[in-house]
Parts: sequence; C-alpha cells; structure tokens
Amino acid sequence: MAKIAYILLCHKDPEAIIQQAEQLTAVGDCMAIHFDASADPASYALIRAALDHNPNVTFVGKRIKCGWGEWSLVQATLLAVEAAAADFPRATHFYMLSGDCMAIKTAEFTHNYLDQNDRDFIESFDFFDSDWIKTGMKEERLIYRHFFNERNHKTLFYAALELQKRLGLKRDIPGDIQVQIGSQWWCLRRRTIEWILDFTRARKDVMRFFRTSWIPDETFFQTLVRHLVKESEIDPRTLTFLMFTDYGMPVTFHNDHYDLLLSQDFLFARKISPGAKRLKSRLGKLYASRNIDFQISNEGRSLFKFLTDQGRAGRRFGTRFWETESSLGRERQLMIVVCKKWHVAKRLVEQVSQVTEIPTIEYLFDEDSTVLPDLGGIQSSLGKRTRHRRALMRMLFEHHDSDQLVVCMDPSNLELMHDFFSDRSLTRLLQIDCDFSDDYLSGHARRVGLAGERTSPATLGRLLPTIRNDITHEADRIRDAGFSRHFRIRQSDSSEINSAKLMAFFGVSQDKALQLAQTRHLFED
Repeated sequence: MAKIAYILLCHKDPEAIIQQAEQLTAVGDCMAIHFDASADPASYALIRAALDHNPNVTFVGKRIKCGWGEWSLVQATLLAVEAAAADFPRATHFYMLSGDCMAIKTAEFTHNYLDQNDRDFIESFDFFDSDWIKTGMKEERLIYRHFFNERNHKTLFYAALELQKRLGLKRDIPGDIQVQIGSQWWCLRRRTIEWILDFTRARKDVMRFFRTSWIPDETFFQTLVRHLVKESEIDPRTLTFLMFTDYGMPVTFHNDHYDLLLSQDFLFARKISPGAKRLKSRLGKLYASRNIDFQISNEGRSLFKFLTDQGRAGRRFGTRFWETESSLGRERQLMIVVCKKWHVAKRLVEQVSQVTEIPTIEYLFDEDSTVLPDLGGIQSSLGKRTRHRRALMRMLFEHHDSDQLVVCMDPSNLELMHDFFSDRSLTRLLQIDCDFSDDYLSGHARRVGLAGERTSPATLGRLLPTIRNDITHEADRIRDAGFSRHFRIRQSDSSEINSAKLMAFFGVSQDKALQLAQTRHLFED
C-alpha cells in the first residue's frame, strides 16, 4: 500500500498550513515542511507549536530564504526531500505541494491509484524542442549565469545578462544530460528520490550548472528524472490540476467549484482561494472519507476555455491589407449557409448540389477534413484558410469555373461574414434556425469536450443553459449585424414558408426551392 510523504514549501497563512498538514496526515501519510526563512517568524512559531507533536510531520532543520525563479526554491525542496527520506523510511512516494494545494480525491483513491500505476509522475518535455515556454527567455535561462533575481533586481538582472552576451560568455550544458522542462508539481517514487539525492552528491558539475540557471524549479527535477529513470516508467504529466489564464496567472478555485474539482482526473488541485472556507472544509473532510465513487469527466480545462471566451464578441486584430484590397470579383455570387447544427446545413447543400448546378462546399473554415481541391497549400490548414480567406475563395470560384458558390459556416464566424459582405461581390446569407433539445445540447457538450461521458447530471444541468444562451447569442449577433440579403429559414416553419425564402436565396424556381425545403430528414438529429 502506498504511503505518501508530502513535500510542502510555504511562506504564509499558518492556519491553512496547519489544517492542510493535519488533514493529510490523519490517515497515515506524512509531510515534510519548509517554511521560508524570510517569512514572519511568528507564523513559523505558530506552525511548530501546532504540529511538533505530530509524528507524521517533520520540519527542515535549516530553512533558507526563497525567491521566485531562483535556485533557492530547488534547494529548499531538496532539504525537505532529504528530511522526509530520513524521517519517513516507510514512505513509498514523495508528492510536491504548495500551501495553495488541496486533495480532490480521497486517500483511499489516491493510494489505490499510485499502487496501480507504478511510475513517476512529472512533466518533462525537451527544453529546446517543446513549446512549453510560451513567452520570455528560453535558451538564455541556461546558457548564461544568473546571479540576481529578475523580480527584485530587474536592472541588475538584465545588465548582467547583456554583459555576458557582449563578452560572449555563453556556457555549455553538461554533455550527458538533456535538459527537460515542466511543472514543478510532481509525484516521485522513493527509489527515484534516492537516485536523485545520490546524483546531487556525485555530480557537482550539474549542481553548479543549475544553481545559476533561471527558474530551475521547472527544469532540475524534470531533467534528473529523465536522466535516471527509464522512459517507460515516467508519466509526463502532473497529478495536480491547475490552469492558467490568458495572462499567465494561475486560475483560482472558489466555493462553487467543488463538484468540478472532484470530476477531474487528478489527485490534487491548485490553487484554492484563501477565502474559499467552505470549499476547504469540504475537501479536507473528503481526504479521510472512504468508499466514494468518483465520476471522472475531466472537462475542467475545456469548460474554462469555453466560459472565458464569452463576452469577447467584436474583439479582433486589424484586417490585413490583402484582405481589404483584394476582391472575389464583382460578378460573383457567394452564398453563405449558416447553421449551428452542421449536419442540417450539410444535408441542405448536398441537396443543392443534386437539384442545381451550383458548386457547394461544407464547413471549410471549421473542419480540417472538408474536401477541397489542391490549391497550392493554401487549403492545407484551418489557420491558412482563415488567414487567406479571400484568396482561397477566389481560387475556389476559379477551380469550379463558376460565378456562384455555396459554403457552410458556423454562426461563430461572424468576422468572416463581415469580411465577405464588405467585398464587392454579391454575398448572400442563409441562416438556418434549429430547435435544440436538452438531449442534443448534452451530446453537443460531449462532442466538443465541454463534458465527458461520466459528467454528472447536476453539472450538465448547470452547463446547458450557458450553451443554449451561447447559441442564441451567436444567432442574435448575426441578425444584429444588419447584413443585406439576409434570409432565414426555421425548423418550426412549414416547407412552403421555407421554400419561398430558399427560392430567393438560391435564385431557383419554386419547384426546386420546394425540393430543397423538403430535403429528407433535413432537421432530424
């Protein structure tokens, strides 16, 4: 049976640390604590007074002052790991935590999970080949020496960096290691921890290298684990659920996130709001509970992206000169069919291709798999199609040797509709309004990753109104755009009513328009 030694680095909120330690050690696990030497001494005294009697808690003997991005964070971690390895000889796993982390599964579930998955859990991706670093310095973190903290001494930090660049003082990475990068929230087996501690004593050159690298807590353990452990025994992910905003800040969880957190495929979550007292209380009681069946749906990140995208309508970069200055052609007619239910629009345009001679193309700006001719590579990805949309459309007109073209679009592509309507060509838009049942919306949520097969009915119940409102909002934005030559057909209208609008939109006879309106199973899901 797994026994976990939690490695806790902290610097504030002594009451929360005491509570966290008592909750995690109550079921037999243990904890090694490093409390920042630069933090309030009274807070440290309070923690010691509350936890010194707990045999499952140990403290680092020599505390150090820690700074963000510095080697001191790795040094403090190593001190806590050494204390845990020495004081808890029966610990089988070592799990890195912060004071903002809390368990989102029971100890029973956590121990069984680690017993069934005999491997080290640590994000570790190639430092140079991966895109883990999104912004800021990359190779400069390693090939130059960093003696100052960028946050506390910004001028000195960058002056030292520029001086080394001017003097050509690049340094080599130790030849036998391949630097990795990833999250600092790992869970490692005891054998791996012992190998790492032995390595730190034997390889002073590697220790010197990382001691003057920048943000080594994202590279040190990640690199050593890859160096010492077989790849087949490493799972390159963290067991701690965390998300970041568009601004690179950690997402904070609050009282109403309890059900969401429990449904994620992780053991812990970071970071819990200091003010989320009810959430902390519920999660604290959860760890000691037994016989709980967790419904893992793992939709947290997709839900966060979906919800944070709301309210950003109309925000975009300026148009590119080739978009505004080029034209599809004054005599050409572009017919845009807009429908949220893609299968409905596809059935209609398939019927159009059979009843008329107008070329049709399905969701070319929404589906990679849309069948397109070879247009020299411009059609190869959704990004290229959207970026060079007018050029793409012009080439499609030429390929089909036609002055008419029907394309399908998702209602979310309002920017594209505005762009095409601003062209000198004759652009028309057909909006198909469908009915959306709760069952359909539930299936839609699963198809797009907002929910999983095991998402609870309660979670879906809270999610469905948001999805329904989002669909309604997209339809309203199109109507509010005031496009000329804008036609609408509705699932609730009769074939006769819809055929009149289809006749005007496609410019076909009444008989052909009625054939289109009576397309078999047009609105069926």
